[in-house]
Amino acid sequence: MSRDVYEALLIGLLLVFTFTGCSDGNTPELSEKALNEDKARDESVPEIDLNRAELDWIGQQVFRNECSAKTTCLVHWNEGEAFPSLGIGHFIWYPSGVDGRFVESFPALIRYMSEHNAPLPRWLARLDPFDAPWPDRAAYLKVADSARITELREFLDATRDLQAGFIVQRASDSLSRIVQAAPASQASRVRQHLESLVSTPGGVYAVIDYVNFKGEGLSSAEQYNGDGWGLLQVLINMEEDARPTVEQFRMAAAEVLSRRAENADDSIEKERWLPGWLRRLETYREPVSAPSAPK
Repeated sequence: MSRDVYEALLIGLLLVFTFTGCSDGNTPELSEKALNEDKARDESVPEIDLNRAELDWIGQQVFRNECSAKTTCLVHWNEGEAFPSLGIGHFIWYPSGVDGRFVESFPALIRYMSEHNAPLPRWLARLDPFDAPWPDRAAYLKVADSARITELREFLDATRDLQAGFIVQRASDSLSRIVQAAPASQASRVRQHLESLVSTPGGVYAVIDYVNFKGEGLSSAEQYNGDGWGLLQVLINMEEDARPTVEQFRMAAAEVLSRRAENADDSIEKERWLPGWLRRLETYREPVSAPSAPK
């Protein structure tokens, strides 16, 4: 991605961010397969390759999407959820004994950060088992202003670059698995959609953000009535027409998430969360024009 196109994307997308607080129901979902399996890459599947400036920009956009760029939201517990959400990507962390539908992602983030020598808060590093230390939202709210929560929030604020690296690496590593998981009749289309998306600044942002936002679509547990809502399902749902690929992606994602909300047992998904999800999808656009290259 060239610097001029990157800057145009930054300017263009900043205009459409309208979030005003911690995003209800936006907690990203992570496939266990994506975290724990080390499969050989399919060389025919495109890779996501970003420079440092682009990586930092992606981290900023995810932070705006999930937290409205507010530090207080780096440790948060959404109403209606059985787990806290942490970091710029609102990574899931289950309390002991909670077996939720969504695969947790915060422990994988901490492993990634440890491998990159991030100085973990001592109490966090000593947790055994590594479960969220609050049994429910009420218990968390009682200690939300405690020294430990403050230390954790400061740690997550200081390591936003590593969290962005984790998010981008996860998306990049998932592309081959997504193509492999597609039905045989759809694999070629899915690969072509991915190639088209990651070749443009708006498309590569959409892929990275959506994987962090709603997952790869590879977990059988992350379905309602047999319908998933991850990146794989969006790619399969994309229509092939004259519209730009990122617009096709945005419309397909809106259909997939609307179907999820309709299928959900809890009305909170349709009544409260879906409008925010759809606003987030509106950021998946190409820049209108690129500024002149610096001379």
